[in-house]
Amino acid sequence: MIKTPEMVLIDVDGTLVDSVPDLAYCVDEMMKALDMPVHGEAKVREWVGNGVERLTRRALIGQLEGEPDDALFEKAYPIFLDLYAENTSKRSKLYPGVAEGVAYLEEAGYKLGCVTNKAEQFTVPLLQDLGVSGHFEIIISGDTLPKKKPDPLPLLHAAEHFGVKPENALMLGDSVSDVKAARAAGFQIVCMSYGYNHGNDIRDANPDVVIDSMVELRDILPVLDKQGAA
Repeated sequence: MIKTPEMVLIDVDGTLVDSVPDLAYCVDEMMKALDMPVHGEAKVREWVGNGVERLTRRALIGQLEGEPDDALFEKAYPIFLDLYAENTSKRSKLYPGVAEGVAYLEEAGYKLGCVTNKAEQFTVPLLQDLGVSGHFEIIISGDTLPKKKPDPLPLLHAAEHFGVKPENALMLGDSVSDVKAARAAGFQIVCMSYGYNHGNDIRDANPDVVIDSMVELRDILPVLDKQGAA
């Protein structure tokens, strides 16, 4: 059961946006440039969720855990960054129900922010290109603060920005990183069933609620009155 919050923070990759098609394209083009085997979209889908540096490292070793050779990474990472700068939103799309869900939250009176581990240089253009950046009063990217999710700092920073106590805040995400950040910050946490969680069922992380579409937010979050109370 969700207690009605005053503020909702929303993750980007795997929650608002299916960004894997662009990320997978950039990974495979990077691998080609390095004369290494490509991975394909299905494999990349299991690796995303911790920022593009981590994704690059995973692609170079072909698995979730471990580290590539330093010299190889130093050669590969600039290639990936250049590719992703040109392919941030060419293939990415909002998940079904996102536009309706975000519009409902805004109309219902919730303070809205965006918290992601994606770097600002990619986050802002992506949200702008997909037409949702204007819904958020604050956008906290992976390089906005000294720490990122699963550290609670980005969530607490947003709560302070809005003047909202953590117990009156809600995180909407898709991964165990979102759940850990929310729990550490004292937020409630709702997760999307469809997102990126390294191939694991997000229900195993025990978020407060799991939903299949943001349209379902209408059923769990009421319209607020002008004083910010349900």
